[in-house]
Amino acid sequence: MEMKVITLPAFHVVGYLIEATVEEFESGLGKSHYHKLVERKDEIQHRKNDNVMLMQMYPINEDFNAKTDKFTHLLGYEVTSLENVPSEMISHDVPDSQYVTCTHRGVESEIGDTYDYVYGQWICENGHEPKDYDFEIWDERYQPESASNEIDIYVALQ
Repeated sequence: MEMKVITLPAFHVVGYLIEATVEEFESGLGKSHYHKLVERKDEIQHRKNDNVMLMQMYPINEDFNAKTDKFTHLLGYEVTSLENVPSEMISHDVPDSQYVTCTHRGVESEIGDTYDYVYGQWICENGHEPKDYDFEIWDERYQPESASNEIDIYVALQ
């Protein structure tokens, strides 16, 4: 798996906020909010593109376990301005940061293996510290049930 460290400028996201464990999110909460977001995308003004972003924000807590503890999921679109956020949606500012990025290839249900590698091995081996969030970009390659699915992952670094 090819890993790159990049720097991205600050950006804004508008979408739906969901507090859930990974299991709760994957058991239907994520899919229902994804479909609702895509149906309402034209209400989101200043959308940068049609790529859906899944941002995951974690509590800073040594005992935190994403599989069993609730954390914040934000399903949304990157926007160039935070004017006129649609009802039931929120806006979120993401600061400029360095990220390690890679592409998960294969069915979405196996993405945990990619995250385990990034957080459990690559970050430690390369002397980095993760921040409290990461995000995925779901673009035209996003086919969650297909072996040809591709999802770009960005893990924020200290």
